[in-house]
Amino acid sequence: MRTTKITVCAARRSGFTLIELLVVIAIVALLLALLMPAVQMARESARQTQCRNNLRQIAVGLQNFHSTYGQFPGNGWGYAWVGEPGRGAGRSQPGGWIYQILPQLDQATVWAIGSGLTGTDRAAALSTLCSTPIPAFKCPSRPSELLGPPSLGADYRNAARPSEVARTDYAINEGDVITGTPGGPLTLSEGDAPGYLWTDVSMASGVSWLRDGVRIGMITDGASNTYLVGEKYVSRLGYHNPVDRGYDQSMYSGVDLDNARWTLQTPIQDEDVISERSFGSAHASACFMSLCDGSARAVSYSIDATVHRHLGDRSDGNIVSF
Repeated sequence: MRTTKITVCAARRSGFTLIELLVVIAIVALLLALLMPAVQMARESARQTQCRNNLRQIAVGLQNFHSTYGQFPGNGWGYAWVGEPGRGAGRSQPGGWIYQILPQLDQATVWAIGSGLTGTDRAAALSTLCSTPIPAFKCPSRPSELLGPPSLGADYRNAARPSEVARTDYAINEGDVITGTPGGPLTLSEGDAPGYLWTDVSMASGVSWLRDGVRIGMITDGASNTYLVGEKYVSRLGYHNPVDRGYDQSMYSGVDLDNARWTLQTPIQDEDVISERSFGSAHASACFMSLCDGSARAVSYSIDATVHRHLGDRSDGNIVSF
């Protein structure tokens, strides 16, 4: 009897061995490690472009304001006031420079909040104004929100206390002299009175300050050699908490650390210290500043301190470029 020998061959299985899988994972991890810095650089480059464009847009709004009124806007009555609808622009307007240029930024709807109202209704509407953000005033590189908590001192004389305040990452150049502007008058009628004693700001050397701003003809050092508006320094401790007095008030308030900066100190990259009067940014190597000619340029954190100070002074006779 013949016996048939049957050979059974095991089917060959396809797949990775554990060693091969580990090698693939290691290669992918290496590629990601090489790729991520490039991706982050590309993202930051895009954010810087957006920030620069924000400043250009704001500078155009300021220049259009100048074309309409013959000067750059003043910065309102002080930190205890916000913009008042129906009072236009100029010395009778308690709101600062941002509020005053809203029509030039196609933000007439925001500018008109509270119009036609009186009493508590008006105060409530102006509280809403305080909490109305505008994306063009936000630097995309700063990891904070458009709206933030107000400090205990954010009580306004013409608005109910807001639960959140719209913040600005950009500030006007008041120059290299600190004027020490207080909260301002207690009432609108007091501020309108001819005999009210305003703080002396005659030494202000920038482009905008309490109740007044410059004409182009007053910038004797040249529009291309004088700061107009720029990024402001914010402590990282104040991104989400009201511990930085330069980041705890509404962007529509009168002159304050939130909307005005000085050039007594070179720009600073955001860190965990408080420096409420300095320009600066969350960008790694430089902040952006717009000059009075409308251009927006990167200003290195290592800029010479004297050069930076001169660029903040419109008429000190020290004409510098960078």
